[in-house]
Amino acid sequence: MALTRISGTSLTNRRNHIINGGMMVAQRGTSFVSDSEFPNSDDAYTLDRFYILSDGNDIVDVTQTSTVPDEALKSMGLDVETANKKFGIAQIIENENCTGLIGNTVTLSFEAKVSNASKLDNIKAAIVSWSGTADSVTSDIISAWGSEGTNPTLITNATYENTPANLGVTTSFVKYSVTGTVDTSGTNNIVVFIWSDVTDTTAGHFLYITNVQLEKGNSASDFEHKSFQEELSSCQRYYHEGQYAFMTSSTTTCIFNIDFPTTMRATPTTTHEYAEGGTANDIYNIATAATPTFVPNGSFVDVNSYKFAYDFDAGLTADDGYQSYFYFDSEL
Repeated sequence: MALTRISGTSLTNRRNHIINGGMMVAQRGTSFVSDSEFPNSDDAYTLDRFYILSDGNDIVDVTQTSTVPDEALKSMGLDVETANKKFGIAQIIENENCTGLIGNTVTLSFEAKVSNASKLDNIKAAIVSWSGTADSVTSDIISAWGSEGTNPTLITNATYENTPANLGVTTSFVKYSVTGTVDTSGTNNIVVFIWSDVTDTTAGHFLYITNVQLEKGNSASDFEHKSFQEELSSCQRYYHEGQYAFMTSSTTTCIFNIDFPTTMRATPTTTHEYAEGGTANDIYNIATAATPTFVPNGSFVDVNSYKFAYDFDAGLTADDGYQSYFYFDSEL
């Protein structure tokens, strides 16, 4: 019997340890290309909680797409830009969310297809353990990609917990799964890694991935659908952004607080610009359209809020209103 909140929302045990496995949340944007604010580089985050691993930069463009299997809304599309290179995506599971997985058999499942199987015809998947410091994972876990048919060599402290094998791929969505036991001594984090193992690819061909799930057990269950709001809140623990307005207290200083939408994983790094996609480090004077530049002197109160005590270059007006976009990042 399911428990029920007073509001009527069902309380059930969550079996999927992947966040945003349905690719619904896209706070950074829905397209990642070489010249974008959030580029398609190796080891760069794209759709929330997922990042690219590729044999070089600009190997694939990434988009949030509506090319999906039944009962799905979104997928990640990986569009080959540089031919003949391996590429894939990964997600790091936070240490406290690995409870119940470390020391046990787990299964990674997902649905995938390609736009053309003439060359982009094989994918692999791995459950990778991290035995270094908890939540201090080196996200680029690949030491060397190797030749086609050879599993990439992992960096120190990263270990395959299954033996990656050819899964094949077709032009129709198919559910794939791999199983392994997370038994490497000292494991603190788990990384899921899905990649194209082909080194003979054609630019313009797409690999689509969605419904990614990591669960305890030796078999894959149906994908666990979560509400958009639940997925968004989970993602905002690691990254969020927003436009914030504030008042100056003098010609050179402003002090204000930002309350985060949810508790962040750790003290985040912060970037800002007067308009999303605009000039970095500037703010915007609502009355005059002036854009003075930050000289950062900010301080965090805790992972729930941020207190700013900023000094500025010339151009600030006392007791005036300003606004800027802020980006807070505490990804693993």
